[in-house]
Amino acid sequence: MAQGMEFFDFGTIFFFIAAVVIFFQLRNVLGTRTGNEKPPFDPYTSQKPADAAQPQNGDDADNVISLPRKAGAEQPVKDFRSIDAVAPVGSLINDKLRAIRAMDASFDPKTFVKGVKLAHEMIVMGFADGDRKLLKNLLSKEVYEGFVAAIDEREKRGEKQRSTYIGVEKADITAVEIKGSEAHITVSLLSQMISSTLDNQDNLIDGDPEAVIEVKDLWTFARDVKSRDPNWRLVATEAED
Repeated sequence: MAQGMEFFDFGTIFFFIAAVVIFFQLRNVLGTRTGNEKPPFDPYTSQKPADAAQPQNGDDADNVISLPRKAGAEQPVKDFRSIDAVAPVGSLINDKLRAIRAMDASFDPKTFVKGVKLAHEMIVMGFADGDRKLLKNLLSKEVYEGFVAAIDEREKRGEKQRSTYIGVEKADITAVEIKGSEAHITVSLLSQMISSTLDNQDNLIDGDPEAVIEVKDLWTFARDVKSRDPNWRLVATEAED
């Protein structure tokens, strides 16, 4: 996996087109590890939930995770069938999701999870590629700083990460918190990928360039649901046992 986007060779153009396609999907929706091989670095460990970063203006806002806002969102919400489909009626998660829906009628949990899957791929591959600009627009300040510190250390050692993202097998909402008007939704993600770390001579240091591994993550996204800004950001990560 190329580490940068400075040179517009065939591979760069291919991944640029792929990123554009994913980006336009994210505009319409919102939005680790088992096996014998240890991935070269786990940036998702021991991150505590943090407040969501403030939305940014200008071109940097292009990569944020967004949910659509439906016409009439200011009307009282009476239909919670989409929430009842993902969490049992009377459960704490169902109650919290209903509370989010009551504050923002455009919120739909299935649409949210669909966007989380897209965001997961963008963030995982952005970390592998060392794409700081992409990560900055998808992560809270605290999570971004942790990812960048790991990228800086990897580059200081002259190493590079090669990753192939296969896809998300499963994504389930496991926890919901509401702090004032800010919603925090945690999603359990089971994904598959191929990952390895090489030195500056392309010698294998860690991982396996051919083995598919399963990765289990718990990711938390946050947003002020009363704000007209529809953007969600990743505010906490940890590896799920």
